[in-house]
Amino acid sequence: MAGAGQAHAAPADPDHRIRAARVLTYDASASAEFRAAVDRGAAIWNESVDNVELRPAAAGQRANIRILADNGWPRALTTSLGNGTVYIGRQAVNQGYDTIRISAHELGHILGLPDRKPGPCSSLMSGSSAGVSCTNPYPNTAERAEVEDNFGVKAARPQAGVSRQAVVVN
Repeated sequence: MAGAGQAHAAPADPDHRIRAARVLTYDASASAEFRAAVDRGAAIWNESVDNVELRPAAAGQRANIRILADNGWPRALTTSLGNGTVYIGRQAVNQGYDTIRISAHELGHILGLPDRKPGPCSSLMSGSSAGVSCTNPYPNTAERAEVEDNFGVKAARPQAGVSRQAVVVN
C-alpha cells in the first residue's frame, strides 16, 4: 500500500498545554458538627480556582490538610503551601459567625492567603473583621488570582532556600 506507514503524533504546542490542577486532600473526620460546612468550603474553592483542587482523603490516605473542631477561635496552622491543620473553633460559631465562611476562610490560609483585616464582607480573607452579619464564603477576584498564582506552574517546582516552618493564622 503506497503511502501507508506508521502514524506519528505531532509535538504538543507548549502554549496550548492543558495543566492539571494540583490535588490537595483533606481529612475532615474530626470536624464534628462542621463536616458539611468544611465540605462546602472546599467545594467553593474548587468552583473558584483552577490550579488547585481540594478533595476528601480516601480511607487510609495521608491528607495534606487535617480539619478539627475545637472550642477555641478558628485558625489554621500551615506547615507549607497546601499543607497544615485547620481548626473550626466553636468560639466564633457561638458568637454568630457563619460556619461555611469560616471553613472557606481557613482553607484560604492553607492555600497561601493571609488575613486582610480590617476588610469588607466582599473579601473572604477579611475574616471576622467583616462582622457576624457577613456570610459571604466566596473569595474575591484578587484572592482567587493569588491562589491561582500560588499553585501555577512556578509553584509546582521546589524553590531553593525556602525553609518549611509552621505559621499560625486566624
